[in-house]
Amino acid sequence: MTKLGEAKTHFERALDCKHTEFDDLYPYMIEHPQFFWYKRYVAWSELLTIVKLCTELSMEWEQQFSAAQVEYIQKRVMSSKVLDFWFETNDSKEHVS
Repeated sequence: MTKLGEAKTHFERALDCKHTEFDDLYPYMIEHPQFFWYKRYVAWSELLTIVKLCTELSMEWEQQFSAAQVEYIQKRVMSSKVLDFWFETNDSKEHVS
């Protein structure tokens, strides 16, 4: 469950364009506009992988997420809807600490 929480935080930080471990691995990518899309894709893939492992191990992962987030994860596609509505409201300037 710790790894699930870490993967969720990593994805949310990537959505907010905040620093993640990925930035340390590929610091030169910050200079390229497509970097943020790739960073989000990597974080989304990590989250889906951890959720898949939780499911295979019969661990309850859904309680870590809102109902809408569970639906996004179950669909597995990182669509614009996921990017726009992951936090359910877009009026907050600070999503992840």
